[in-house]
Amino acid sequence: MIKYTLKRLLQSLPVLFGITLITFALAHVTPGGPTALQSNMNAKVSADSVAKLRALYDLDKPLHIQYLKWLKRMARLDFGESFNDNRPVLDKIMEKIPNTLLLTGLSLFLILIIALPIGVYSAVKQNSIFDKVISVFTLVGYSMPTFWLALLLMMYFGVYLQILPVSGMRSPDAERFPFYLKIFDRIWHLILPVFVSAFGGLASLSRYARSSMLEVIRQDYIRTARAKGLPESKVIYKHALRNALLPVVTILGLSLPGLISSGFIFETIFAWPGMGRLGFEATMSFDYTVVMGVVTIGAILTLMGNIIADITYALVDPRIKY
Repeated sequence: MIKYTLKRLLQSLPVLFGITLITFALAHVTPGGPTALQSNMNAKVSADSVAKLRALYDLDKPLHIQYLKWLKRMARLDFGESFNDNRPVLDKIMEKIPNTLLLTGLSLFLILIIALPIGVYSAVKQNSIFDKVISVFTLVGYSMPTFWLALLLMMYFGVYLQILPVSGMRSPDAERFPFYLKIFDRIWHLILPVFVSAFGGLASLSRYARSSMLEVIRQDYIRTARAKGLPESKVIYKHALRNALLPVVTILGLSLPGLISSGFIFETIFAWPGMGRLGFEATMSFDYTVVMGVVTIGAILTLMGNIIADITYALVDPRIKY
């Protein structure tokens, strides 16, 4: 297992290198830039001042030289300084990443504890009313744009009913709250972002769990277990479920990149102070160093999630050897 894990880590390095290379190239070939933004907003900035700014940020050097310099700094976990406020990029990301991990972790947890039982029960009760309702739910979940759903929920629960907050992660006067009210206030602000973030994953994972479970319960060894007189609950949850979990673990691991990337949308819509919102604001202001830092950290988290999913295969199915 250790040898396999180290091998996967080494295989992830070229992928990470490719992600950073493509992102760096796309960020620098787009029109404009941090110096252009500063000069356009101030008519008194001369061409000499713009040239000095470009030299200060190494933007006057060839693209491959800029990338090699950035790669050398990144190897030391130094992502440089932000063009906007001259703060270290790593410090800005470290302030935001706990909020992103909280939102992503709760979304994954919600997807797992709801979608898996729904999918299994839907397979066991195939063609029942419950199964048909879940089929409609999955169709809606696949089809509905989540950003549109977010706006609808904000309008209904936040503006019309005024029972849920629609922005931020705490109330403006939360500092004066007692400790237990601070916890309640944080949970209250998490309801809409977590639900919207998990909605699409709930639909897809429940569908995959149903499909995988249907395939397993038709196998000969399941019929043999029932013929031996084993209780139905033991047949389903001990013999069938464990073998049906392998595709589910795969989809759950693949959902992590989607949750991290969707943070750019959800965190911006709900004004959630996370890494996705930081990356969106950096993109809008041509803050290349922050964009590269956010993309690199997000890629590392995604690759680690995929490795963890692969390792989980052996825990789910002992027949798998590495």
